[in-house]
Amino acid sequence: MGGRVVTITSGKGGVGKTTATANLGISLASLGKSVVVIDADIGLRNLDVIMGLENRIVYDLVDIVEGRAKLRQAMIKHKKFDQLYLIPAAQTRDKMAVSPEQMVKLTDELREEFDFVLIDSPAGIERGFRNALEPADDVLIVTNPEVSAVRDADRIIGLIEAAEKGPGRLVINRIKPAMVEKGEMLSADDVFDILSLEIIGIIPEDEFVLSASNKGVPVSQNENSRAGMAFSNVARRIVGEDVPFLDLEDNPGFFKRLLRFLDGR
Repeated sequence: MGGRVVTITSGKGGVGKTTATANLGISLASLGKSVVVIDADIGLRNLDVIMGLENRIVYDLVDIVEGRAKLRQAMIKHKKFDQLYLIPAAQTRDKMAVSPEQMVKLTDELREEFDFVLIDSPAGIERGFRNALEPADDVLIVTNPEVSAVRDADRIIGLIEAAEKGPGRLVINRIKPAMVEKGEMLSADDVFDILSLEIIGIIPEDEFVLSASNKGVPVSQNENSRAGMAFSNVARRIVGEDVPFLDLEDNPGFFKRLLRFLDGR
């Protein structure tokens, strides 16, 4: 059986989708899995920066599909993990340069060699999203616990189901339990009630995330980061482990109630 293609998407930009992709790639590689991550956001590539590989790009995704580069020529090996590779997006082309059929052909080839193929989908619902969705075995929808992000995620969920790629699973990013307790932010319970999808990850707001992204070292490599630990736990759930959700320190009572809710579903 070939590897699994996991598409990471969102309804709107800025929710942390690319950060999630980079950290899940690192975390799966840390578990001994062979992984290739594809930046499908043609024209606006960022995954290479977060992974610290921007200075090593020679060829990109469009070069592969247009025949200017072989697959192995465009794949960039991670500095720390021998089984982790990046296929970067083209920065000077538009999303029409790649078709859904070409993405399926590419990922079918990668399935033969890798345990996981992670696709960082562009935000929105246009061609880039369809490119990322078409080859997917699993879809993770990243959202923030705010009304506009959840509303956009709901629309994406409808498109995923219409394409018969669902149900997806939710990663709730940048949650602040103190704000939730004050009624200033949606809780994970609220998000679940609205979207009715399995929650595979709850990622806390974490000051380490920004500095890690700027340094090109995903936060999952920082053992002191709560967000990094949460991303690592998502990766463990992806491979089938039964991992409890973090009991975040700033409001343990809230998260104990949340864990009881999730366990009781």
